Amino acid sequence: MERILIATSNVGKLRDFAAAASRCGVKIEGIPDFKSLPEVVEDAPTFETNAQKKAEHYSRLVRGELVLADDSGLEVDVLHGAPGIYSARYAASPEHPNASDAENNAKLLRELESVGDEWRRARFVCAIAVARDGKTEATFRGTAAGAVLREPRGANGFGYDPLFFYAPLNKTFAELTPEEKCEVSHRGEAFRKFLQWFLDSDIR
Repeated sequence: MERILIATSNVGKLRDFAAAASRCGVKIEGIPDFKSLPEVVEDAPTFETNAQKKAEHYSRLVRGELVLADDSGLEVDVLHGAPGIYSARYAASPEHPNASDAENNAKLLRELESVGDEWRRARFVCAIAVARDGKTEATFRGTAAGAVLREPRGANGFGYDPLFFYAPLNKTFAELTPEEKCEVSHRGEAFRKFLQWFLDSDIR
């Protein structure tokens, strides 16, 4: 089974990627001792450029290995695309730099408290970059359209999943099994594009 390293310590992301990869004879693993490596500052202006920055940075630290990195988040139309690239730190502040999922969700609900249901449209976006030895080889993008609920539902997933209602299945992403989520999510779409490229190319 071929191995691809992914630059994240987020258990939810690892689980999402592994669910998609296992069907194709590809093994996804976190970078060994990831938390001990020098961090990269995610200060680029788009999901794609942040993903590229991470993939290039960490691929320099594990020479010769193919390294995948993603940047993803939630864009809400009525908030002009916020929280967007700041999704993971939406509720953060200088005094409290590490916001939890619950804190980010609570802030989003406060921002949308007076917004009618018809104006709560949103989309998840995921950009994936793959790099080797500090050079980006390709990038891929996936999206999933939905709406933000007024209260969380479901115990699966992570991030904004409990608030993100996906109408075709009449469920939030947090109510989906990992397999169901893989089929319809932004991360699943981007990763399937990556896998197709990986399996068809001579990059291996």
